[in-house]
Amino acid sequence: METKISYKDYLSQFDKLIRKVDELEVRALSDAVAQAWADRRTVFIIGNGGSGANASHLCEDLGKGTLRDFDSQKRLRAISLTDNTPYILAWANDEGFDRIFVEQLKNLAEPKDLLIAISGSGNSPNVLEAVRWANDHGLTTFGVTGYDGGKLRGLCRLGLHAPSHNMGLVEAAHAVIFHYLIDELRERFDLRQ
Repeated sequence: METKISYKDYLSQFDKLIRKVDELEVRALSDAVAQAWADRRTVFIIGNGGSGANASHLCEDLGKGTLRDFDSQKRLRAISLTDNTPYILAWANDEGFDRIFVEQLKNLAEPKDLLIAISGSGNSPNVLEAVRWANDHGLTTFGVTGYDGGKLRGLCRLGLHAPSHNMGLVEAAHAVIFHYLIDELRERFDLRQ
């Protein structure tokens, strides 16, 4: 069966997208995480679906992948709010899915912590609810978006945008950027010891 798009065409589309991402926005994300690390603040990460998977992966990489010395290096506190399934289901069942992230933040977050909100569309209600609360309670909010950025792009204090309406390409771009971020932060954290 013949497909309309070849693998090479897909890679070409991805290459064009990743080159459209503003390098200054990538730097701003790195700086925000590095500042949280320097100030011993917590980085919270949220998202749904593929963005939720990216949130979990980014959290794991921030916590472990930024280290060179597992015994004595200063560590980054990172928590993905996508990972406690019973907690998420309790809030979703009792209060509604829109509350799953904001209610966790109410228990855990403090002013000057960092919230990284990932949403391909930029319009996930539970992500927007968490960002609104975080903005009102002194957290730094950083939106990672695709499509046209949706409501999230204007709601967050800082942001990184992958301008495509292809969700797979957006999520792949976010993942590549996050892997670059880990390599870059590993160097920054090592130099600051």
